[in-house]
Amino acid sequence: MTAATQYLEERGISFRLFRHTGPVESLEQAAAERGEQPGQVVRTIVFRLAKDDFVLVLMAGPRQISWPTLRRTLGQNRLTIATPEEVKAATGYVPGTVSPFGLPRPVRILVDQSVLAFEEISLGSGERGLAIVLASRDLVRALGEVKMGEWGN
Repeated sequence: MTAATQYLEERGISFRLFRHTGPVESLEQAAAERGEQPGQVVRTIVFRLAKDDFVLVLMAGPRQISWPTLRRTLGQNRLTIATPEEVKAATGYVPGTVSPFGLPRPVRILVDQSVLAFEEISLGSGERGLAIVLASRDLVRALGEVKMGEWGN
């Protein structure tokens, strides 16, 4: 059990776990092994806005962040992708395992509309090689008040 799965269980959110049999080297590999399209694999990207101020952006599969759009949305002239140490400090997870669930402290979360393109999605569980698979509507329900929008291209 990870902090993410505990978070979902405590809220009665239905999900299942998928364990990869070996290291995952790419988004395409992760999707293929899970029997999904690449767009069903949701990446949780951590950005640093200022010292101890972070935002998580959930983006579907191969889509890329539009930096100008994200800066405008956040009202920031500068933002950077968090370092591995900052990711761990902000989320409690190491890069490659980050989940928007079970965070040690509140962090602003933005969800790109692309995440809702499929009925079922998968994302980080907090443990390397283990993915949470759930309905996209349950992701939104589990996250509660988050900002939805278009932050990719």
